[in-house]
Amino acid sequence: MAKKKSQQADNLQELESALTKTEQFIEENQKPITYAVGLIILLVIAYLVITRFYMQPREKEAQSQMFMAENYFEQDSFNLAINGDGNYLGFLDIIDDYKMTKSANLAKYYTGISYLHLGQYDDALDYLNGFKTKDMLLGPIAEGAKGDARLELGDNQGALRHYRKAFSMNENELTTPVYMMKAARLLESMDQLEDALAIYREIKEKFPESNEGQNVDRYIARVELKLG
Repeated sequence: MAKKKSQQADNLQELESALTKTEQFIEENQKPITYAVGLIILLVIAYLVITRFYMQPREKEAQSQMFMAENYFEQDSFNLAINGDGNYLGFLDIIDDYKMTKSANLAKYYTGISYLHLGQYDDALDYLNGFKTKDMLLGPIAEGAKGDARLELGDNQGALRHYRKAFSMNENELTTPVYMMKAARLLESMDQLEDALAIYREIKEKFPESNEGQNVDRYIARVELKLG
């Protein structure tokens, strides 16, 4: 019992010593600490002010300005979507005029897809690479579009890398079997038949209700025939 009391006393003494040192440090560095705290407060206030009175209004304005470009995109009028029609802004204008907004980031996606449809594959890659998202559908679609552009440029290995990333990002019924099929067909065209067959069989097993899953048997049979 005496040993336990002695240990408690030692712990209390160590705690008091630590508190004393902390108090001494604060007293000796009171001005720098005050300045540092004040700076942090100012930075937080500045961030809130910029967000509330600058970024949010710009975001709202950008969304309004991009409305017509999105309409042109949906109508497959890709040149008008990219460059505007003289009355309404195109995606490139949104990117330039509303930097750092979510709309400008989304405009990079639309611009990349538009250039892909127009056959301007290097431009498509430039804008798709600049697009950042955590969206479970847009992410794989953008990655798959990079694969399409790489394929058109004759870069089979680059295309395959993007297709693999696209179907591995967020497994779902909508995008995953699409990019698995693209990867498998590309592998088959490159005579990497066993790898292609493995993906075809995975589509059949995991996504039997998808369009790809309902049609994959003929691909499996064709590869099995090639393999003998």
